[in-house]
Amino acid sequence: MESRRQPLNWSVLPVARKQPGLARRPLSTIVEVGSKRKSLLISKGGFVRPQADEKIRVLIVDDIAETRENLRKLLSFDIGIEVVGAASSGQEGIELAQEFQPHVVLMDINMPGMDGINATEMLLQKVPTAQVVMLSVQGETDYVRRAMLAGARDFLTKPPSGDELMGTIRRVYEKGKARAKMMPSVAATAYADASAGARATKHAGKVIAVFGPKGGVGCTTIAVNLAIALQQAVASDRKVALVDTDLQFGDVGVMLNLQASRSIADLASQAEEVDSDMLNSVLTPHSSGIKVLLAPPHPEAAEGLLNSTSPDKEGGATSRFETILGLMREEFDIIVIDTWSWVDETTLTVFDASSMIILVVMPNIPSIKNARLFLEVASKLDYSTSSIALVINGVNRRMGIRADQIEQAMIPIAAQIPSDEQAVLMAVNHGVPFIIRDRNRPISQSILYLAEHIRDRLIEAEEAEEAREKASLVAAGAGGTGLLRLKHVFG
Repeated sequence: MESRRQPLNWSVLPVARKQPGLARRPLSTIVEVGSKRKSLLISKGGFVRPQADEKIRVLIVDDIAETRENLRKLLSFDIGIEVVGAASSGQEGIELAQEFQPHVVLMDINMPGMDGINATEMLLQKVPTAQVVMLSVQGETDYVRRAMLAGARDFLTKPPSGDELMGTIRRVYEKGKARAKMMPSVAATAYADASAGARATKHAGKVIAVFGPKGGVGCTTIAVNLAIALQQAVASDRKVALVDTDLQFGDVGVMLNLQASRSIADLASQAEEVDSDMLNSVLTPHSSGIKVLLAPPHPEAAEGLLNSTSPDKEGGATSRFETILGLMREEFDIIVIDTWSWVDETTLTVFDASSMIILVVMPNIPSIKNARLFLEVASKLDYSTSSIALVINGVNRRMGIRADQIEQAMIPIAAQIPSDEQAVLMAVNHGVPFIIRDRNRPISQSILYLAEHIRDRLIEAEEAEEAREKASLVAAGAGGTGLLRLKHVFG
């Protein structure tokens, strides 16, 4: 247990003072973390609603006293952040989290006794709205993967800079607000009204994310051909857009032979002022009828591009990408998004907004292993498997793992894309997608089947939602309109 040299200003909880019936309750003054504490129980199973002027509550969990103090000093420079506690072990961190209900927890991954991975899992069971940022002196992929599986929202390598640390805290806090808005539990009241996000309007355009947890599985090829299939064959009278969020090394432009001078970077730099006219001036039209939002032409332009926040209309903050995606959903009926193989805040924003996640897997052990890990992460993030479509790419009946074996290990397969190196290579080198070059080729037919499958699953989901709405609104004589709109989208 850690003793404090000076008591922090914890004698008053502003959020409690403003709540009816709580203003006259005595509040404890905490001088030493190791002492027995009596804290105010604000609400059973959750929090009171923070006021607009409340600070972001941060809990530090690290077994090294010097690290705790350094993090505290860094955060003291931001008047919008309040360190509500510091724990020297995972178990103590769980106890303090239950007591102080922090918005963000800075968790060391390597601690004696209970490590940060186990502590995070247990902490989130007790305080599900906490946003955990894992810290480690090692930044290997395995550490990041384990942190994400445990439920962490971000990962920082020690020692983080002040700007990096405070920027990350604000990002995960804002994402937590957006997720809390979607949560039916009492704990959703832990945050003020969420910032306008990708799910802000019920009747916004449908987002389809194409994601592969291992690089080189063909996500970009599938995303490009799928967008064209949706535009030309399945929803020909609707507006379809394609977005490249592989910000450093995006290839959508190459595969469509587009050489535009403008990209998503032009929108991100002016996110506060972006409107319909500006959006359309940056989008690049393709001969197939789709419009494309390209990745930046140079990798260095991607640094911190989409995660930075901008003020929203309610006085809060939202990420630049949420602002851009929200506007695109107003402008387009269908948005296909080509993601990269890293689950970061931008990818999570895409997933949060998605009606369907296309999970692309190759029939080999490494790809299947990563896909199974992603499904575990998706479950922890409350993404329903009904919104995930498993697609096996590069199917070859004479080699590779059989489809039925993959299905047994994961979820039902939505579509199988046959191996056709000649068609893919020719399409990439000429910048003409194979679905345009030869629609009757088996690989093209499989993409058309996938597009139809997506349409059918979205309509089924909307039918179920429409039935629930009608059941709840029938007494008032009201009826839903979501299904009618979705059927109009897909014809």
